[in-house]
Amino acid sequence: MSKWNVYDEVIKKNLVENPYLTNMECAKVVLHTNKTSHEVDTLRTYIKRNITRILEEKIINDGKLNQKKSLAIEPYKNGDKDNILVIGDIHAPFTLDKYLAFCREQQEKYDCGTVVFIGDIIDNHYSSYHESDPDGHSAGYELDLAIDMIKDWYHTFPKATVIIGNHDRLVYRKAFSAGVSKRWIRDYKDVLGTSGWDFVENVEIFDINFNHGEGGTAKNRMKTELQSQVQGHLHSQLYVEYAVGANFIVFGMQVSCGVDIKSYAMAYGKNYKKPAIGCGVVLNKGTLPIAIPMKM
Repeated sequence: MSKWNVYDEVIKKNLVENPYLTNMECAKVVLHTNKTSHEVDTLRTYIKRNITRILEEKIINDGKLNQKKSLAIEPYKNGDKDNILVIGDIHAPFTLDKYLAFCREQQEKYDCGTVVFIGDIIDNHYSSYHESDPDGHSAGYELDLAIDMIKDWYHTFPKATVIIGNHDRLVYRKAFSAGVSKRWIRDYKDVLGTSGWDFVENVEIFDINFNHGEGGTAKNRMKTELQSQVQGHLHSQLYVEYAVGANFIVFGMQVSCGVDIKSYAMAYGKNYKKPAIGCGVVLNKGTLPIAIPMKM
């Protein structure tokens, strides 16, 4: 038995109260220090190696992953199908807690009966092709947190079209790079428990192209393709811009995101513009796009 086993309950308590804590931050809290020492680093390693066991005990004892209050809201069932709510990148589990309520509020305010998630509903930080935080959560624990958070979104928006973003497909890309046939890979809705969501690369509604945005900004694509575009991907951009000609009117809308910039997974953006937290709606059968910022 490790000498660190005596800290299991304290480790559980801290991770349950703040799932964003990295293993290093948790070790420092447990040992009541702000300094990095050999003991802190040893405890960090212990947490990383034993986090699944520790939290499985939490599930056995309490019947659920953590004690955070559910953020789920009752679905809005009577919306106009011709009005579309567009939810920005949420990057679960690194999502602002208030973002779900904000999106649900806009759905009812603008009477939206159609819901589109614009992509990157999960972050997959552990599986990034860029540098991952070595003190961050393990792959299994981060996925557990993401699934737990997505449950609230699924309860609130039980029917939705979900655009597949670059972060969503990270695990699929890793499997492809390793030579694993896609027949071995489970569908997104099976992993996340969201049978009522349709996962697609892009979707056209009222001749508007809803896509994640990896092919350039919405305002540039609308001009080159002469088709209205609704996109996410670029966290610092929230706008609607029109292009008008003799025989056409098209628009480009960026709907930004709902990410928690303080989470370690968003550390890569600390030297860039801060994210513009918000969402979008497209009303009146695709003729009235509105970008909506969230008050912070």
